[in-house]
Amino acid sequence: MQIDKRIIPLAIGGLGIGTTEFTIMGLLPDLARSLQISIPEAGHLISAYAFGVVVGAPILIGYSVKFPPKKVLIVLMMIFTLFNALSAIAPDYNSMLIIRFLSGLPHGAFFGVGTVVATRMAAKGKEAFYISLMFTGLTVANLAMVPLVTYIGHEFHWRWYFAIVAVIGLVALLFLKIWLPGMDANQDTHFKEEIKFLRRKQAWFVLAITAIGFGGLFTWFSYITPLMTVVSGIAENNMAYVMILAGAGMVLGNLVGGYLSDRLSPEKTCILLLTLMLVSLSGVFFLSEYQYISLGLTFICGALSMSVAAPINIMMMKAAPKSEMMAAAFMQAAFNIANAMGAFLGGIPLENGFSYNYPSLVGVFMTLIGLMISVRYLYLFRTTKSVEKEVSAECIISDK
Repeated sequence: MQIDKRIIPLAIGGLGIGTTEFTIMGLLPDLARSLQISIPEAGHLISAYAFGVVVGAPILIGYSVKFPPKKVLIVLMMIFTLFNALSAIAPDYNSMLIIRFLSGLPHGAFFGVGTVVATRMAAKGKEAFYISLMFTGLTVANLAMVPLVTYIGHEFHWRWYFAIVAVIGLVALLFLKIWLPGMDANQDTHFKEEIKFLRRKQAWFVLAITAIGFGGLFTWFSYITPLMTVVSGIAENNMAYVMILAGAGMVLGNLVGGYLSDRLSPEKTCILLLTLMLVSLSGVFFLSEYQYISLGLTFICGALSMSVAAPINIMMMKAAPKSEMMAAAFMQAAFNIANAMGAFLGGIPLENGFSYNYPSLVGVFMTLIGLMISVRYLYLFRTTKSVEKEVSAECIISDK
């Protein structure tokens, strides 16, 4: 199968974003020692980046909707590259905290604009697959770049991690310039129009499915290292291989999710994936003490963690037909809320003395709630008529 080279710049951008977002988790002890702070304080650098994603996504999209998507993507990648380069030379913890927040600002907006660009480039019926191709960069980051850059950061210095990300950003800028096609901007919209999609119940259903349902997987991923070393008995120096296994699952799951979404419909694919998540997280809770089974579940959970990207984004674009970029940006915010919520709720049983397999039990309940919301969503919005009826009602309200 020949890959459309026009999608490659978006994938390279995703590679840089995935590398900067996930590598820091493995380098927290290095940053803590170098900056003379505790590991929990170093963890605030992760939160600062996530907060930047949530804040930046709607604001940057709101101010850029009238500009051509190619120019917007180039500016966003310039911001991303600049602040990652500054992270490499940050003199102290406080400056690093501010820079990490600023580094997160373009994350959601890049994927928001990129999602719309990918669907415009795709042939009819291939939209979800093209979105999955864009997110391939994010999955390859977890498969290859995160372990590699983590090793470099350990062996040499954590500052090399940010320098490498900045170089990836420069490469992304080059390919955005030469390969991404120019597209017309939407001159008939503005921030108030873009944000109107939040009046629709359909949009809130999709955001809830993302933040709650897929937050279940983050209860597992947030504590994967102590789960595998303490419960499954994996040697700590072998965790890099475990993360590569999870990354390989992400690469496969991302592409399969896009393929299934185009074949089954995004809504049915979402229900299928949530059901598989429910089963897999239950398996993690009950079977993690068996090492080989635990490794198999690591691959499966990794695959499921990225398989949702394409179908859930297509669902959101259907829910916001006139605000696709803003809606896609809100999806990135929802994924980061899922990340934060999964880590927080998954940590509650650990704080109360339970074993490291218990966060996945919390994940089971979160996924179950997401599955129930998905089934309700399919019942309410499965027909075109039901969607048209909601849009018509909005038009009547607007006229009044």
